[in-house]
Amino acid sequence: MHDLAELVQALGADGRLVHLERIPARPARTATPEIPTAEAVAARLPEGGLWVHQAAAVDLARRGRSVAVATGTASGKSLCYQLPIAEAVAEGRSTALLIYPTKALAQDQLRAMAAWDTPGLAPAVYDGDTPDEQRRWVRRYANVVLTNPDMLHIGILPAHARWATFLMRLRYVVLDELHTLRGVFGTHVAHVLRRLRRLCAHYGSSPTFVFGSATIGKPGELASALSGIDVAEVTDDGSPRGERLFAVWRPPLVDEESGARESSNKETARVLASLVENDFRAIAFTRSRKGAELVAASARSSLPDRLASTVRPYRGGYLASERREIEKQLFGGDLRGVAATNALELGIDVGGLDACILNGFPGTIASMWQQAGRAGRAQQRSLAVLVAGEDALDQWFADHPTELFTRSPEPAVINPSNPFVLDPHLACAAFELPLTAADDAYWGDDLDEGVTRLVRDDVLRLRNGRAVYARPERPAGLVGLRTGSNEEYRIVAADGNLIGTVDRARAFTSVHPGAVYLHQGQHYRVDSLDLADRTAWVVAIDPSEITQARTDTDIRILAEDDATTVGRARLAVGDVEVTEWVTGYRRKDLRTGEVLGDENLDLPPSTLRTRAFWYTVEEAVLVDAGVVPASVPGTLHAAEHAGIGMLPLFTICDRWDVGGVSTAFQVDTGLPTIVIYDGYPGGAGIAELGFAAAERHLAATLEAIERCPCAAGCPSCVQSPKCGNLNEPLEKDGAVAFLRTVLAAPPAPRRRRTRRP
Repeated sequence: MHDLAELVQALGADGRLVHLERIPARPARTATPEIPTAEAVAARLPEGGLWVHQAAAVDLARRGRSVAVATGTASGKSLCYQLPIAEAVAEGRSTALLIYPTKALAQDQLRAMAAWDTPGLAPAVYDGDTPDEQRRWVRRYANVVLTNPDMLHIGILPAHARWATFLMRLRYVVLDELHTLRGVFGTHVAHVLRRLRRLCAHYGSSPTFVFGSATIGKPGELASALSGIDVAEVTDDGSPRGERLFAVWRPPLVDEESGARESSNKETARVLASLVENDFRAIAFTRSRKGAELVAASARSSLPDRLASTVRPYRGGYLASERREIEKQLFGGDLRGVAATNALELGIDVGGLDACILNGFPGTIASMWQQAGRAGRAQQRSLAVLVAGEDALDQWFADHPTELFTRSPEPAVINPSNPFVLDPHLACAAFELPLTAADDAYWGDDLDEGVTRLVRDDVLRLRNGRAVYARPERPAGLVGLRTGSNEEYRIVAADGNLIGTVDRARAFTSVHPGAVYLHQGQHYRVDSLDLADRTAWVVAIDPSEITQARTDTDIRILAEDDATTVGRARLAVGDVEVTEWVTGYRRKDLRTGEVLGDENLDLPPSTLRTRAFWYTVEEAVLVDAGVVPASVPGTLHAAEHAGIGMLPLFTICDRWDVGGVSTAFQVDTGLPTIVIYDGYPGGAGIAELGFAAAERHLAATLEAIERCPCAAGCPSCVQSPKCGNLNEPLEKDGAVAFLRTVLAAPPAPRRRRTRRP
């Protein structure tokens, strides 16, 4: 079988295929730039000319106007900055800095930039994998430097004197994959860019910024918030596109009573293997590192030997040599299938991919289209398959598939005023150059407040109207852009070989003593976790079980900023402090899911001060809902889980970005309370969006629980894959009655439950 439509129809003939969207091909629309292209680079232009969005963006950048280009995948966004950069280098001694969110993407774009073959153009990658000798060459000779936000933050800006000539001549700064620069990561990047602009001004340059993005809401606003300058936006996509088939796939029920469905990992592997076996090249995106390993292993096991070796996993945590090897095989066409985390989501031009499988909704409409667009980049007919995961949001989209194709892309959110992010970057800026009152051009009113806090904490000292860094260590090394911490735990085998790394935020739950850790298809058991040396010692084992951490969480409400009513509930937003202990873990059989035992752990607590929104109700609401006292904890817990699962429908986040706590009596409110909090210090704006969308959010949460056909609660409605209490207790019917009473909602039609004979 060699037709994508026939293949997907055949695979889903048993009801797995719930919707097939046909997105027609479209022709190109071209335009001529206002300024003629420099002769030195004119030969590199596409034969048919520039597409309308390329021409518009190039004209803006040439005029020194910063611009955000937000168009679909394979729409030639790279040309929007490659052309002006190549012209600038050919015309004189200008330099350019290209910033990508991943190392893999920088390597891919290095090849693309070098292909211009413009006289004088000297591009080079400068990141954590660059050897010391090569770094010296880059600083001295490269005029187009490709890096990532982390290396800019920790390796370039603190050593700016070594980069003085490069910064003095800096004409363009490019940030690709704008849509990924959200939340805490985006907030960190916003301060890194302010520090960059400040140093450029010190050396006499004022670069033009060019942002590239998948289609998102309000890209110009996000780019302006990130850079601190006004940014124009270009969103009229003039690129051609081949026909795209988009299948929505629901794994079948395996237990009608419990609502349990076939694993989305297995379904994704099944589709991936079928595509490879039918001579298609495909990529499967998973939502976790472990998922990438499991999908690849399952797909290989179902393929003949000659094809099994053409499928591999790709994820973060691999050593640089492993990543480069897989990338080489992928670009060279040796691999037919790849199971990857979103490390390969971002703009990498893997030619010839026919299909893309999304193992679960990736959290946002923007990311969904970005992943789906990895296939069909040569304008051939392509296929995207969204395999609905077990959680409530995925199942909601399986029930409302047209929402995937009609919902507007979400705007991203950052929070540059977050003191937990602002203050460390002000310390970094002061280390680079003493801060003065003139720096309010970059940080506005936040500058004085941040400097005051840092002076009080003896991080800065005031001297002659300047704030000077007062500590012996370099501050950039203390600031992690992606997790709020630069601490990484090494994962080391018994023979001393480094297996991989994991950040501190995930170390206690993923590499605690006794945890089963998966790497390159090999299972390891953690023998010990050295907290002082930040090292997890592991031994290879035969795969037989998986582990899930058990946690206790306590929450204090520190301040309430705003409040309103939603039905019969009171809703507030403000500051909270979350304390979490990993107290143990559960062992489950890898194949059957049977519980093999519960083990205890003694690990230190972690504390998070962040933002949250919370619902409180009077006890009369629970009484009117018919929820007896013994069922109150399970009722609130179930509503909390479902609410977190549905939150990404209204905010640009996924359930892993937030946490929750529910209790029949919360000390600070004195009432039954459900708290949903940002999972990052200081918050990333998610709590505020949740607060604003509260009524729609609760209504969608109620619908998701009511429509689920299970009897007592399942992962598609009230169970959570990240629950620290191992999903105990949960009261599905209580949650339905409770939410219906809060919203005064009439009963919704409920799917008929099919009971086993």
